[in-house]
Amino acid sequence: MKADPAVQRRLLDLVADDAELTRAAHRRRNLPELAEIDEAERDLQAKRDDLVVAQTSAGDLEREVKRLEGEVEQIRAREQRDRERMEAGGSAKQMADLDSELQTLSRRQGVLEDELLDVMEQREALDTNVSKAREAVDAAEERLADAQRRRDEAFTDLDAAESRYREDRDSIVAELPEDLLAVYDRVRAQRGVGAGALQGSRCEACRLELDRAALVEVREAAADDVVRCAECGAILVRTGGSGR
Repeated sequence: MKADPAVQRRLLDLVADDAELTRAAHRRRNLPELAEIDEAERDLQAKRDDLVVAQTSAGDLEREVKRLEGEVEQIRAREQRDRERMEAGGSAKQMADLDSELQTLSRRQGVLEDELLDVMEQREALDTNVSKAREAVDAAEERLADAQRRRDEAFTDLDAAESRYREDRDSIVAELPEDLLAVYDRVRAQRGVGAGALQGSRCEACRLELDRAALVEVREAAADDVVRCAECGAILVRTGGSGR
């Protein structure tokens, strides 16, 4: 295969563009913000779970407070009725029964009010926990949003860079003969690099030194011959540093 030496040298520009595109793709996959987002999402979910637990516990206590308050109100209403009945008068036995019931109601009310006070204190503590859990969720959401914003900014920069390199690559590809480009693409698909400059006796595609026989064969080839690295198969582009 033959190709004008100037056309062959354009392969090095293509290699540079492909290398930049590969680096950009690698950076896109390995942005530190991606791992940060994953961690922030897990942390946010954990904080939300904590908030749900705190809210559920607070809700349970709120229902218990209402139940106890309801029972206390019922006892107070019963006490009021009993006192009114005592004031209305009646037999001695009725008065004694009412007095006994009032004492029982008073003791029961005292027990319920103690329970109510204890539950209200627990609810107050849980309300504080709910507030702190909600603040933790808000902070976790802010951390996630910040990481996502930085990821999006990085993606925007990468998109712009990749667009430039693709445009440049397309313009180079348009200049290259189809057979030369086919060899380049095939080797690149297999080896990762389709061409490299010959620097002294070293192939810049695989960074290996050519043996003496291979080097003599390359240097004796015509300037428009397309030569390949005996080690990696990449197209060897001879330049001023090729020792020819």
